[in-house]
Parts: sequence; C-alpha cells; structure tokens
Amino acid sequence: MKKKALAIVVITLWLILISIFMVLAFRIDLEIFFVLWLIGLLVIVELADTRFSLPPHMRYVKYIVAVGIVIFGIIVVKKVLEILYQ
Repeated sequence: MKKKALAIVVITLWLILISIFMVLAFRIDLEIFFVLWLIGLLVIVELADTRFSLPPHMRYVKYIVAVGIVIFGIIVVKKVLEILYQ
C-alpha cells in the first residue's frame, strides 16, 4: 500500500475513533475534535515525509498543517482569554 493511501486510511480511522469516544462520553466539542485531528495529521505527516524528495501532495498537506497550526493558536488564545476574564 502506498504511503498516500495508508495516510488517508489512518487519518480516517483516527477521526472515527475520536468521534466514537466523543459520542460515548456525551461530549461533542469541535475545538477538541480539531485539536485531536491536528495532532493525528501532524504525526502522519511526520511519518510519511520523505527526506530527499517531496511528492506534490505533501506540499499541499504541509499548507493544511500550517493553517491548522494558526487555527490552533487562535483556539489557545481564546481559551487563555476565557480563563483570564472569568
């Protein structure tokens, strides 16, 4: 199985697992879901990254990771402001 196909299967299974645990815990929170998705994506990108050649799809995945990190930063700032202003 190619790395690209394996990465898609793994991230899909990761998201299904997160969703199942959220439903079982009766706590569906998009911020937690997003952070856990980003962690899974970062692990997959690090494991699938090649050292000497960059496949075209990896460049786009790295753009998605960069946007995800910016959104993660916004979530962190929002949570810190919630804590400070309570």
